[in-house]
Amino acid sequence: MASTQKALLVEKKHKQIVEGACRIFFKKGYHPTTIREIAKACGMSMGQLYHYISSKDDVLYLVHEHMQAVWRDHLKKSGIEKMNDPRERLNRALHHTIEFAVENRKLLQFIYTESKYLDKKHLRVVLEMDHKNVIGFWREQLEALNKHKALKGDLEFLASLVAYLLVFLPLRGWTLRDKSIEDSKALLRDFVLRGLGVLR
Repeated sequence: MASTQKALLVEKKHKQIVEGACRIFFKKGYHPTTIREIAKACGMSMGQLYHYISSKDDVLYLVHEHMQAVWRDHLKKSGIEKMNDPRERLNRALHHTIEFAVENRKLLQFIYTESKYLDKKHLRVVLEMDHKNVIGFWREQLEALNKHKALKGDLEFLASLVAYLLVFLPLRGWTLRDKSIEDSKALLRDFVLRGLGVLR
């Protein structure tokens, strides 16, 4: 019981750190932001902050972890886990992931532009986490679909490609000023489904 309470407290503090740090990161960027500024933004002393992290790279790792947790919660709320038809499940996962990406545009832009500042050790851990949780999720969807309809191409490659395409709107959406966001979301989802051969 005590270990569960401790784990919940750590999770709560990590969330507090991420939310505070992101407010500064989004304004200043990762590199210019100091640990002192992060501590102030999340309402902690330097000593309290260092109780939960050991470096600024730890904070960026927590931001990655937070982003994936929020995305998975978003998918869970969509009811995807209760769906049996792999086509319907893939369609809903695409729809809600694109929605998530648009709603969390600043977070995704930050992650994709600032992760270059991570040291090699932290970068390797973050990439492994992305491969397991994000690409792994899309691989599972494609494997389930492949049992009902043979997909052309290597599933690992296709899973990586889908994961990459779904952050197009946060990263390149500024090029689509003449299109509504709803049209852009629908076009992107249909493009992925057609590329996989699910839509004709």
